[in-house]
Amino acid sequence: MTNKSQNDLFRFVEYSAENAERMGYSNYSYWRSVFQNFLKKKSAVIMACVFLALVIFSFIALAIGKYSYTDIKTDPMLAFTSPNGEFWFGTDNMGRDYWCQVWYAAQISIKLSLVVAIGECIIGVVIGCIWGYVRSLDRILTEIYNIIYNVPTVIYMTLIALVVGQSFTIMATAMIAIGWLVMARNVRNLVLMYRDREYNLASRCLGTPVWRVLTKNIFPYLVSIVILRLALSIPATIALESTLSYLGLGLDPSTPSLGILLRNARNYFLDYPYLLIFPAVIVSLITITFYLVGNAFSDAADPRNHV
Repeated sequence: MTNKSQNDLFRFVEYSAENAERMGYSNYSYWRSVFQNFLKKKSAVIMACVFLALVIFSFIALAIGKYSYTDIKTDPMLAFTSPNGEFWFGTDNMGRDYWCQVWYAAQISIKLSLVVAIGECIIGVVIGCIWGYVRSLDRILTEIYNIIYNVPTVIYMTLIALVVGQSFTIMATAMIAIGWLVMARNVRNLVLMYRDREYNLASRCLGTPVWRVLTKNIFPYLVSIVILRLALSIPATIALESTLSYLGLGLDPSTPSLGILLRNARNYFLDYPYLLIFPAVIVSLITITFYLVGNAFSDAADPRNHV
């Protein structure tokens, strides 16, 4: 190949600061990448849509129902009426419409689980970061964790219900006061793992504040674990509330929840299975949904799965 042909094929390009900046710019977005990875998990997306539809329909169901929960009346003559055109989910042992009870209880249980999950997440992440980063507090917080965690949760909840009382606020506060332990422990272990990495040591040597090291350097690696624990906390809260209500230690009996409906159905479900089926199906849907969605979103949020 002659010099003349080489000059025809190749030429020098003049420097352009605008073009250089455009070539060096990365269009990467962490959260966009997270959602792109999550949307690839079709089963998790479908179950997330099912849960969203369940929440929305719980409000629609009360609006289209023939009876209002606030105006519900007992009628012993209508006790144990099977589902029909008048009573879509039948009636309970006191002749009350079961449709409005089930959907109102679903709202209460979902609200309780979301409040508890968010409260556990905030307290657990804050204490977990301090626990793992401040070495002088490690021994103290570890002993507090061991003391609280090694006592069964049912004992705490029983004492609180008997001494303080039974209400939505009391139960949510009690669950948060105990449930933050698992989140804090997981966060603490990860902070210990990433605290002394080279880039964090360099940041501290340069005088970077501790809060910035935690939020910018360490927290991105905690997102997947935090999301997973947050998602699993929701069905766990509903399961615990159902267990406590079954034992008579849950919410105030005048405030219906899925656990209270399951407790009330225990003496009649062999003869009237619909009393158990409807609330049990909703509890099962919520549990399966957040198990699949939590795992899928946790994998999608893991920085190691991003390119």
